[in-house]
Amino acid sequence: MSNPNALIQELLNQHCEDMPKGSKSIIIPTIESNLSILDGWDAPLNYANIVKTFTFKNYHQTIAFVNAVTWLANKEDHHPKICFDYNSCEITLTTHNAKGLTMNDIIMAAKINALLD
Repeated sequence: MSNPNALIQELLNQHCEDMPKGSKSIIIPTIESNLSILDGWDAPLNYANIVKTFTFKNYHQTIAFVNAVTWLANKEDHHPKICFDYNSCEITLTTHNAKGLTMNDIIMAAKINALLD
């Protein structure tokens, strides 16, 4: 079995790629394999996106996290749906041009998790 830390590091070293309309989404076994190493991320039954809720002590920490995610999203040119409240933030990742998940979503999930490491 592969080393999960090595797989995470490999994702962190990658960058999101341009996905033209009609790009293919990744297959369910690939999604499940990657979700097994991405702490806290989950996919609904249709595997159209991945979602994670982050919890913080206060509003300041939540906003700092949201700002870090938006900076990362602009750097990678892959923009998640972000919903936040006083002490929580829900991130949803999908690739609209593929109408599903691509490796861009997996890469972003790893990089978002790394913001809190």
